[in-house]
Amino acid sequence: MAQVLEFKLPDLGEGLTEAEIVRWLVAVGDVVAIDQPVVEVETAKAMVEVPCPYGGVVTARYGEEGTELPVGAPLLTVAVGASEPAPEAESAPAADGGPGETSGNVLVGYGTGAPAARRRRVRPATAVVTAPVEAPVAVAEAVPDRAGPVPVISPLVRRLARQNGLDLRALDGSGRDGLILRCDVELAIERMEQAVQAPAAPAPAPAPTTAPAATGAVTERVPLRGVRGAVADKLSRSRREIPEATCWVDADATELMAARTAANAAGGPKISLIALLARICTAALARFPELNSTVDMDAREIVRLRDVHLGFAAQTERGLVVPVVRDAQDRSAESLSAEFARLTEAGRTGKLTPGDLTGGTFTLNNYGVFGVDGSTPIINHPEAAMLGIGRIVAKPWVHDGELAIRQVVQLSLTFDHRVCDGGTAGGFLRYVADCVEQPAVLLRTL
Repeated sequence: MAQVLEFKLPDLGEGLTEAEIVRWLVAVGDVVAIDQPVVEVETAKAMVEVPCPYGGVVTARYGEEGTELPVGAPLLTVAVGASEPAPEAESAPAADGGPGETSGNVLVGYGTGAPAARRRRVRPATAVVTAPVEAPVAVAEAVPDRAGPVPVISPLVRRLARQNGLDLRALDGSGRDGLILRCDVELAIERMEQAVQAPAAPAPAPAPTTAPAATGAVTERVPLRGVRGAVADKLSRSRREIPEATCWVDADATELMAARTAANAAGGPKISLIALLARICTAALARFPELNSTVDMDAREIVRLRDVHLGFAAQTERGLVVPVVRDAQDRSAESLSAEFARLTEAGRTGKLTPGDLTGGTFTLNNYGVFGVDGSTPIINHPEAAMLGIGRIVAKPWVHDGELAIRQVVQLSLTFDHRVCDGGTAGGFLRYVADCVEQPAVLLRTL
């Protein structure tokens, strides 16, 4: 007789504690092979397919598409040992170490199961309920249990509540078994702020029988979660912690565009414009290392970094992401072009891994692709600076003492004023502009 094994949402690494179900890849009654992807989930850093370590028949799924689950929550159950559903199957231990045919893998691209010491402790799940494969998707009702400990798994949720003086015991969680999620805490904080900001007023009049006219009708409430939520958290933290300043300059990019055209006409791998700008960036950071750093306020130190891990802002259907090119200072223009292309394609298809999106030390932001000239972007915390590139457009320009039509670009540098003063920031930006206007200047640093 088949054993029914429960497969739980695995630890996705990089400190992630929850994920949203984007798309189920299997249905109840499907036969799955070992390590076959069964669900596509979105975390705060990437969209990944989760493979099941068991082979058998899917007997139940937990959670609809759009549901956010914590690490350790049940995903599905599989009847192992039968190629077709059995009317009654014996319950078996969960995926944490039960018997049965299994690969031991947790997530493709993230290694096998972690040692027990690294696993998070989670509240025990309810007993596995077996069902025929014809049964509908299993979705458990949330029943808060106030007699036991506060039902919170995520340390991020606990910290958010603690920072805002919120008592988690007063909340009813919207997650499975009453689990308190980040959205529950954020909603409670929003209500607290509204109550504090509301002006004192006399006792309200009896409620009218008809709905009052709304001063600003709400058409939709969009949850801040997944990539959008991660971006919101990081940008808010950046604005709170980093005293940023911005300087900018216009530059004549005509010679740079001509040099790129000549290089690509000579044959070989094509060189992208952003790769040339990245090469200029790394050369400028070698001269002004203060901007390739981070600030450790606990130790009251500026930490200057040796390697340049260059992030670049990319707009995708899932929102803004910042993939990172590792060791950009050691790459040629051809290598940079290839890596930019690879990461951009991975971003468009949702295949970026958490490792592709973390560890940046400096960001290059080409907002010129949106048809704008300038911007004052928010620094990608905990970095110290970001170089912005506007659109390259034909403009009247004084060249060699005469008025001419040239290809002009606006360059902007937003920097953390704690790591340097305006002289350093201005020197960095002026060097970048000089390389854009006269690419031969870059040869002196190679």
